[in-house]
Amino acid sequence: MASDGHRVAVVGATGAVGQTVLGVLAERDFPIAELVPFASERSVGEPVEFAGSKLPCRALAADAIDGFDLAIESVDGSISREWAPKLAATGALVIDKSSAWRRHEAVPLVVAGVNDDAIGLAASKQGLGIVASPNCSTMQMVVALAPIHAAVGIEEIVVATYQSVSGTGQNAIEELHDQTAAILEAEELEPPRVYPHRIAFNVLPHVEDFDPDGSGHTGEELKLMRETRKILGVSEAELAISATCVRVPVFNSHSEAVRIRMRAPLSADACRELLAAVDGIVVVDDPARSAYPLAIDAAGRDEVLVGRIRSDLGPDAERCLNLWIVGDNLRKGAATNAVQIAERLSRGGLLDPDAVEARRARATAIRATV
Repeated sequence: MASDGHRVAVVGATGAVGQTVLGVLAERDFPIAELVPFASERSVGEPVEFAGSKLPCRALAADAIDGFDLAIESVDGSISREWAPKLAATGALVIDKSSAWRRHEAVPLVVAGVNDDAIGLAASKQGLGIVASPNCSTMQMVVALAPIHAAVGIEEIVVATYQSVSGTGQNAIEELHDQTAAILEAEELEPPRVYPHRIAFNVLPHVEDFDPDGSGHTGEELKLMRETRKILGVSEAELAISATCVRVPVFNSHSEAVRIRMRAPLSADACRELLAAVDGIVVVDDPARSAYPLAIDAAGRDEVLVGRIRSDLGPDAERCLNLWIVGDNLRKGAATNAVQIAERLSRGGLLDPDAVEARRARATAIRATV
């Protein structure tokens, strides 16, 4: 750890995303003077590994959260709604992975490398000291589509996702493992605990709960639609989106079949050339050699893989493209994006002592007037 680095809290440090955050912080050599892992009460004292050290987890408490420059949260929305404002009130900037703050107009929703200019809102007088990181399925799709939108404009997206069980968490990973083993060994299956149906050797067109308002969409589908528009800075009238989100028996990495209708023509070859020049995107597109993005190839990588780029057949074909997009949902889809946002905050001086103290003083003044 660096003596001139930042004091960082990682909230939800024992979860799948939290563990990946710790690994990515170390891999990318983020400047850290001290790192403190926080977890649930049952995990207090449990050691987590970071940069060759084992650090004991602490519980979130009012007397334990002061003095941080940065907090990265990978927790349920209910926990984030309680603790993100408390951490921000101490002067820390909070990068939150839950859905709690993504729709808040005073909270930027950021995909690093796509809409970095939105980050400053979090530290401004109009912001809440919170930066939201989008849903993992939104993340990889926007990384691939943002360059196309900037070049020719996109007016419609139709997407079907094929999402791995790690997006649900460690219990889902274990459930897929246990069910697969039982089926292969011809053993009796335990009733499913995580999903409403067996996930092993099965496909579930059901990611998160169905909309209680009766739209027929799931929470994941609604997130994908709403978040994509917010990140790209467009309205519902400007960008039509239809999404079907599906859970598949894959341990890691999400895949997406995406069809877009653009405002101006763009050929498949021109699209390949455009995307290949973008940092963070790898084009894998040689079907004759069976070369296309695979979930197993994306696992452990920070880049988004794009392939099967092809024009539509039939009317309006020159304005319609189909793409196959794959990304590691635990890395770029969650942990890496959070760390990349942290890097931008650090480079911009927003984690420096003077900036932290100014935010703390502003929060104190606001509380005094309430």
